Amino acid sequence: MSEYETDPGWQYLRQQQQQIVVATPKKFDSKKNVWVPDGEECFIAAEIESTKGDFVTLITSKGVKKTLKKDEMQKMNPPKYEKTEDMANLTFLNDASVLHNLRERYLSMMIYHMLILVKTYSGLFCVVINPYKRLPIYTESICKMYIGKRRTQMPPHLFAVSDEAYRNMINDHRNQSMLITGESGAGKTENTKKVIAYLAVVGAPNSSIKSEKNGKEKVSSIEDQIVRTNPVLEAFGNAKTVRNNNSSRFGKFIRIHFNAGGRLAGADIEHYLLEKSRVIKQAPGERCYHIFYQIMSGQIAGLKEKLFLTREISDYHLISQAEVTIDDVDDKEEMQITDESFDIMHFVEQEKQDLFALVAGIMHMGEIKFKQRQREEQAECEDYQEGDLACKLWMVDTNNFISSLLKPRVKVGLEWVKKGQNLEQVNWAVGALAKAIYARMFAWLIKRCNKTLDAQDRSRDYFIGVLDIAGFEIFDFNSFEQLWINFVNEKLQQFFNHHMFVLEQQEYQREGIHWEFIDFGLDLQACIELIEKPLGIISMLDEECIVPKASDFTLAQKLNDQHFGKHPNFQKPKPPKAKQACKLKE
Repeated sequence: MSEYETDPGWQYLRQQQQQIVVATPKKFDSKKNVWVPDGEECFIAAEIESTKGDFVTLITSKGVKKTLKKDEMQKMNPPKYEKTEDMANLTFLNDASVLHNLRERYLSMMIYHMLILVKTYSGLFCVVINPYKRLPIYTESICKMYIGKRRTQMPPHLFAVSDEAYRNMINDHRNQSMLITGESGAGKTENTKKVIAYLAVVGAPNSSIKSEKNGKEKVSSIEDQIVRTNPVLEAFGNAKTVRNNNSSRFGKFIRIHFNAGGRLAGADIEHYLLEKSRVIKQAPGERCYHIFYQIMSGQIAGLKEKLFLTREISDYHLISQAEVTIDDVDDKEEMQITDESFDIMHFVEQEKQDLFALVAGIMHMGEIKFKQRQREEQAECEDYQEGDLACKLWMVDTNNFISSLLKPRVKVGLEWVKKGQNLEQVNWAVGALAKAIYARMFAWLIKRCNKTLDAQDRSRDYFIGVLDIAGFEIFDFNSFEQLWINFVNEKLQQFFNHHMFVLEQQEYQREGIHWEFIDFGLDLQACIELIEKPLGIISMLDEECIVPKASDFTLAQKLNDQHFGKHPNFQKPKPPKAKQACKLKE
């Protein structure tokens, strides 16, 4: 027994030899055992009974007799490759074999009443299947196992990939990047945090910076600050969706900087595509950003009173359109973690209060009541109370604020004039302002975190970049931001496919290796070009935004005129059903 096998987490990383022997099937014939398509399980095992021309008759593992074309079958690997750690070892690297290997590794521990987090290498990839369960495989002891080890020495693990990136940076004197992909809920953000934590450990300096606060000594080293950035950004940038209780609603590229000796030298963060629409609207089963509910939890004594949040959370419309709680999540505990992280990140009390005031002000602004004047194209304020509270928090004049919503100043020629707004326009203005304030606040938060993470006394020679972006999703109702989230995801997938598959196949051709060229998804390039090329959706949207009296209808009309019937990926939506049409008219 190796020294590692006594660790509680080892059983989730590599199966023991006796398990391999037990799991090995007794009967296998490479000429008869194959995979065939199945409606329920995608592929199932089968044994060829007879062959006639291009057709074969076989018996599936379910006992069903079938006759199929030969090209519908996929070859099966010998038993010795069952649950292999490295899929590059498979004799037949086909869809059925890959899926079977992933499934068997995932299910193998269920025999012993456990779940296994599967991590399988394929060339430069680490494939991870989310177990939706905490497993003891990210502990300090597991972390130490992987430090300085070659990838071939250890079972597949995110730490192994992280360590290889770190060693490549040191040995090759080149920056490294890690791309973490997957659909929403796959575990991208959690894996990003584990990568950052590992790099903080292997690159930690020998000494720590210590600070005194409230009479207690707290360690506030650069590695602590890098790790504690996550709770701060998650509070303001993550939310519950129907698929994920802690979904990142923004993308981020994190650079972990090192000096020439491999010691940590700080970090910086770039953010992309914050889902601003979530601030003013949430779909059924979802929540707004966590920070709203953390503030309302009452964890910080007197905070709600300072922010004039005296009503129930359900009374604040902007954040209570769907869910206000998350199962098994205590917002009071989460608020404590956020507040402690602020302290470790060296936020002063006034900075924290200003952030909370902006968040609370948005909640108050959503409660301002407006009404339409009769026989006029002008709205008016019906209740100033909540608007007054928002203005107190933001330290602006209430009358000027309300007036700017009702009659904003616009420039006509060389003069500024006031433009009247109807009720719909005022409500849109309130929503737009709420989104803009939150977006500006989030950008400032990123900038402020970067200030703390900038260890100016240390030389930045190299970095390891980690990209974490919101996952691909398709909802019943998709927001404007969702289009760009999915678009960027597809662009990244195309880059990933091209870099890892297409270029590799070109290398095979140069070396004269016999290989049947496979298209790994580049057929979607036409759809991408429809969105981003000149006269595509983006350029036409930009143009329509500056056209007077433009609307959703005029944009849709121009897009139809330009692309309908001319581009295979552009189609008119189906007309709504009778009941939906009635709802739209209402």
